[in-house]
Amino acid sequence: MSRYERAYLSLLERLLSAPVRMDRTGVGTRGLFGVQLDVDLSEGFPLLTTKKVHFKSILFELFWFLRGETNIRYLHEHQVTIWDEWADEAGELGPIYGYQWRRWPGYKGEAYDQLGAVIRSLRENPYSRRLLVSAWNVAQLPEMKLPPCHVLFQFYAEPDSQRLSIQVYQRSADVFLGLPFNVASYALLLHLVAHCTGYTPHRVVFALGDVHLYRNHEEQARIQLSRTPYPLPQIALNPFKRELDDFTPEDVTLLNYQHHPALPAPVAV
Repeated sequence: MSRYERAYLSLLERLLSAPVRMDRTGVGTRGLFGVQLDVDLSEGFPLLTTKKVHFKSILFELFWFLRGETNIRYLHEHQVTIWDEWADEAGELGPIYGYQWRRWPGYKGEAYDQLGAVIRSLRENPYSRRLLVSAWNVAQLPEMKLPPCHVLFQFYAEPDSQRLSIQVYQRSADVFLGLPFNVASYALLLHLVAHCTGYTPHRVVFALGDVHLYRNHEEQARIQLSRTPYPLPQIALNPFKRELDDFTPEDVTLLNYQHHPALPAPVAV
């Protein structure tokens, strides 16, 4: 069993006996606060095997973020529906993740590409302690259909060993449905950025704030805990692409993903 899957299942088990809390959705949760999840990518690509995780949705969502888009039209073109519950009638979500990553509105009205600036810094000043991207734009939170759950991420380069890691601060973590997507998505982002800057992807670290299991996910969590994990899959990228914006979803291949059946659960909106 990979250390990642062991840590994830251990967190699920802890949550099943955690205190019950009411929440914004009215469903109710079991919750913890201040949990860290540290994923070593040398074990494989962190896609859970004790249930099928829909990698296609993760893949196209990440590329949607990288395009800086705010409308679900692109997702629908690729049969991805994970944002439908929050979009308005025109498919708009407001200035959420991708908009802030790639087009943060500057003081003088300019659009600031945070992720592009980080990649330039990794090439020119890899020891920088400012390799951060934020989605938590306080002035624009009221315009967002869903405020960011994963609000900030920071890269850490080790030029001597050519390793690159990422740490994510996530204010709100839906452990059964959302967190497996988030871990895999940031692992894929790290793979892409490392590939484009000449590094080996090393660690994905999540600092989790409000960590919760919805009450209507408890039975599915128990089923998942009863399953024996498989080895983690691998990820392969097109070796001929070297710039982040040149990549497309077709340049990413998931290899050897062996998994148990999916465990459907309702999304709390």
